[in-house]
Amino acid sequence: MAFDRLAWLSAVAVSVHNLEEAVWLPKWSASCGRWHRPVAAGPFRFTVAALTLAAWAAVFLAVLGGRESIGAYLTAGYALAMLLNVVFPHLLAVVVLRRYAPGIATALVLNLPVTLLLLQKAFADGFVSPSRFVWVGPLVVAGILGLIPAMLILGRRMTGWAVKTAGGRRSGEQ
Repeated sequence: MAFDRLAWLSAVAVSVHNLEEAVWLPKWSASCGRWHRPVAAGPFRFTVAALTLAAWAAVFLAVLGGRESIGAYLTAGYALAMLLNVVFPHLLAVVVLRRYAPGIATALVLNLPVTLLLLQKAFADGFVSPSRFVWVGPLVVAGILGLIPAMLILGRRMTGWAVKTAGGRRSGEQ
């Protein structure tokens, strides 16, 4: 399969995966104790939607820019993030908690094979140089990880949602 098609397929896989998390993760997170901080549905869904749009934008830029483009590196970096996301936190959560963790099904069935194929094709067809990806890939992953807390804060402000704590106050209140 061509890089462009795999890139679009990766955006579809991210979308389905993020949809699974958006539907079930907020409620699940409230029952995980110390293993996962509870997240409010509104801010989490805002964050997931923004990250999903970012994946589609990266693919659009990759298809438009072609080999060695910024978009190709963003798409490959996003694929690396989703590949790592299979293990951390999804597989780890299933092993530690000994129960289903939202996102594990789509992570294993969609993200794992699609991202592996996409990265293999990106290197094989010269869309991404291994010597450049070795630093750009982790940089994109770090950027995505850095965006998550910022997007949750923005989502909380935009939606007015907050997670209630044991003391009856909402998170972020004094």
